[in-house]
Amino acid sequence: MRVLTDDDVRAALPSWHELLDLAEEALVALAEGRAEAPPKPAVHTAPGMFANAMPAAHPERNLLGCKWISVVPDNPVRGLPTATGVMIVNDGTTGEPTCLMPATELTAVRTAAVTGACVRALAGDDPITYLGAGSQARSHMAMLAALGRREVTVWARRASALRELTEWARSGAPGLTILSASSREAAVRDAGTIITGLSIGLTDTRLPVTLPRSDALMLPLDYASSIGPDLAETATLAADDMRQFEAVRADRAKLGAYPRATAWTGHLLGQSRPRGRVVIANLGSGASDLLVADAIATRAQSAGLGTEVAL
Repeated sequence: MRVLTDDDVRAALPSWHELLDLAEEALVALAEGRAEAPPKPAVHTAPGMFANAMPAAHPERNLLGCKWISVVPDNPVRGLPTATGVMIVNDGTTGEPTCLMPATELTAVRTAAVTGACVRALAGDDPITYLGAGSQARSHMAMLAALGRREVTVWARRASALRELTEWARSGAPGLTILSASSREAAVRDAGTIITGLSIGLTDTRLPVTLPRSDALMLPLDYASSIGPDLAETATLAADDMRQFEAVRADRAKLGAYPRATAWTGHLLGQSRPRGRVVIANLGSGASDLLVADAIATRAQSAGLGTEVAL
C-alpha cells in the first residue's frame, strides 16, 4: 500500500479541469445508480463537532474506498483545518488497500470541484458571490480562476480573513480579482450565483427570502447556515445524493425544516437549467472523493511519491 503525505497529495493533484470532470462523472454516476455511496453515519464528541465515515464504490472503474473525516468548527482558532481525516483507496476486485492519504486537501479540492461542475454547467456569465473566507474559500477561488472567471465578490464576517484571502489570491488564484463587499446584502443582491461557505450550524446568518435574485443559482457548502429552509422552499432543490440528503434532512439540527430535494445534481448537469431560483445542496459524497483520490493515487505512483508499506 502506498502512503502519501499532505505534500505528496498537493504534488499529485490533477488540473482543475480534470477535477471538475471527475466531480461531474461522480455526480452523474450517483444520479444514474452506477456508483454506490450509502448515507454517511455521523458521530459526535462535542456540540457542533461531527465525524463521518464515507464509503463508496464505483464498479465501472473497479474502485472501492472510504474517507473518515471530522469537522470541528473551532479548529481554525487552534491553527488547524476545520476538516481533517484520511482516505483509503482499495482495489475493487481483491479489496486490498492500495493507497492511504490525508483527506484535508482532498476534501478541499473535491468540494470545490463539485461546486465548479455546477458553475460550469449552470451559472452562465452572471456575477458570482462567495460568502465566507474560511477553509473552503481558497480552493473555490482557485477553481473559479481556472474556469476563467475574472472577478468574484466576497463577503466575510471577519475583515482580517477577507484581507488574507485577497492577499493569497494574488498568487493562488491568478487572473481572479476579489471584490470586497461592504455588506452581505451588497454582495448577494445582484449575484447570479451565490456560493456560501460559512461555518456549519449558524442560524443568524441566513439570507432573507427577498434578498437573492429571482433567478439566482445558490450553492450552499454550509448546509442551512446561509440558505435556510424558507429560501429553499422558493427554489428548485437538488442534491448530490437524494438518499443521503433525506438522511441529513431528518436531523433538524443540521437542516432545520428543509424541504425535500426534487432532483439529483447529476441529472441537472445534463439538462437545461430550471427556471427561477435553483438551490443545489451538495452535502459531500464518498463517490466524488473516491474518483479524485484514485486520480491522486495514480499520479503519485507515476511520480514515485509516497512510501510503500507492507500490510
